[in-house]
Amino acid sequence: MTEKGGYEAAKGEQGERIAKYLARAGIASRRDAERMIEAGRVVHNGATVAHPATFVRPGDVILVDGTPVSEPARTRLWRYHKPDGLLTTHRDPEGRPTVFEKLPPDLPRVVSVGRLDLNSEGLLLLTNDGAMARRLELPTTGWHRRYRVRVYGMVDSDKLAALKDGITVEGVRYGPITAEVDTAKGANAWLSVSITEGKNREIRKVMAALGLETTRLIRVAYGPFQLGSLARGTVAEITGKVLREQLPKDK
Repeated sequence: MTEKGGYEAAKGEQGERIAKYLARAGIASRRDAERMIEAGRVVHNGATVAHPATFVRPGDVILVDGTPVSEPARTRLWRYHKPDGLLTTHRDPEGRPTVFEKLPPDLPRVVSVGRLDLNSEGLLLLTNDGAMARRLELPTTGWHRRYRVRVYGMVDSDKLAALKDGITVEGVRYGPITAEVDTAKGANAWLSVSITEGKNREIRKVMAALGLETTRLIRVAYGPFQLGSLARGTVAEITGKVLREQLPKDK
């Protein structure tokens, strides 16, 4: 366990917190890596890691569940066209199919940037850098998540417009939402919806509060990255040049 003074010294010696190291290595998000540490699953230079304030330096040997962790590779990002019917999780206790089971076998271990629920589809960003995934999930990036949403019910355009001021549903406050009607036929309509927070099932819950049932939800963009013509169930890597140009800069 590192004392405070050791912590500052380690930073000066270019040490990196072990949870961040595991996230950059694509093992898990930083939060999940901390849970692995708490469960005693991580070994650093032959000793079980007892505290997340443990630092990794070049040449250190890290094991997770007895398997060596490779040095973090360069950060990479992929677009994936998620079909509906897949969970965005690495394993499901109920045995339902997951995104990560359906990815091409030549893809390295990746984590998702945020999630799409079981019945949602469209653009899901994947990366081998868990620390970056967490950063891109935060609303502080200012990135908009844009969706095409099919709803059933009578759409009130004034209520949709009022979502720009946010809405509270069942005690949960949702930030500004942009929603407009694209097409409508009878009780069915397609909406264009843009959000910045991406809380759990946000669009479905907000639409339900307006008396609308969401019957289809397709994410078409996440920040500067577009679904475009990417075929359903396929993956395309974003080039390093585009990645460097588009990623938010550290503040």
